[in-house]
Amino acid sequence: MWRTEITVAGGLMVALVAFVAAERVNYNGAQLLRVSTPTPEVRDKLSLLEEQEDVEKWYLGEKEVDVFVQAEKVPQVKESLDKDQLEYRVLIDDVQDAIDKENPPLSEDELNLVGRKGHRMTWQYYHRLEDIHGYMDYLAQTYPNLVSVQTIGNSVEGRPLKVIKISSGEPNSKAVWIDGGTHAREWISPASVTYIINQLVENRDNYLDEVKGIDFHILPVLNPDGYEYSHTADRLWRKNRGRNYNGVCVGTDLNRNWGYKWGGAGSSKVPCKEIYAGAQAFSEPETAAISNYVLANKANMKGYLTFHSYGQYILYPWGYDRKVPPDYMDLARVGYAMGEAMRKQGGHQYTVGNSATTLYSAAGGADDWAKGQAGVKYAYTVELPDTGRYGFILPATYIQPVAKEAFAAVRVLAQEVKNTP
Repeated sequence: MWRTEITVAGGLMVALVAFVAAERVNYNGAQLLRVSTPTPEVRDKLSLLEEQEDVEKWYLGEKEVDVFVQAEKVPQVKESLDKDQLEYRVLIDDVQDAIDKENPPLSEDELNLVGRKGHRMTWQYYHRLEDIHGYMDYLAQTYPNLVSVQTIGNSVEGRPLKVIKISSGEPNSKAVWIDGGTHAREWISPASVTYIINQLVENRDNYLDEVKGIDFHILPVLNPDGYEYSHTADRLWRKNRGRNYNGVCVGTDLNRNWGYKWGGAGSSKVPCKEIYAGAQAFSEPETAAISNYVLANKANMKGYLTFHSYGQYILYPWGYDRKVPPDYMDLARVGYAMGEAMRKQGGHQYTVGNSATTLYSAAGGADDWAKGQAGVKYAYTVELPDTGRYGFILPATYIQPVAKEAFAAVRVLAQEVKNTP
């Protein structure tokens, strides 16, 4: 017998099971609420509910907060909000229903038709890790002078961390790092990053003036164990699947595990928390492998984009404190240019600013490490759509529109990197 952990907003439920396969978590009756938070006092009341494990914050806006509420807690949470005269509305009235409708698979005939191209990627639904890795291998085989694929390490459960390098063909080219899938439940992130790969390789001639002379190093699924687990067991899983020292709670938040200002504000040392930073900086093989790879290429690395969801933000350092780097005006200028390009592409409005001030403090994040330790000039976290209608459960019909916006940001950054000394 062993333990399978099912983390829900109402706390930690530990189930003893006698088989390896995890039971799928069901979110029938769970809801997503948007609470108006016009004052700090209101936010404090919500924070108390979070500390009591009655709600889980999904999104923090300037004057509103989205909170996920497990089904059995919905009545008491609403009663508490009403008692405190807090205004709220229901964004998703049944989370499981939204999950069930999010990702309708293609038929077998459609998949077979797609497979004749040599891969199964469609950007019409959210693909599993096997399809994503298969697509990367297909590109390496089909475009050997442009593309190479390297396994830079393995996840906790032994899955490969596969990086695709799209080469300029020129020595000592400036480089850009792009990743997705840090948080398992943010499916739109790997979908968008694989679309970016597709455009940079298979539609390269359309953007040659913008991307010529730049090497792209891209890891579409940074957290492969968590990503697979979110498909097979718990759609709302966030962390990796590392076993923590307490033997009960599973997973570290990989975006709190980086070694620049690790363990500070916006992270936790409690293993059961969703923002658990790990036992120490780079305790997780995923972040350790990426840091080693980026540092090995740091001489030419000028851009760093890590894609997340949701909220529609373009965030630059610092996340550990309400401070900004000395060159923050450059970061802001390029951030606004990316946001405008994304708006023109798809119509979504993006808020641009430094992480801690614009959104919330988050020490141990990837962009802070890239800027503060790896010395990358332009480092950003991009929070993709939406702003709460669907949250993390963004229907597959949004993949291509959102991915096109993400690629618009990459094109802007590539142009800027060309002009960076």
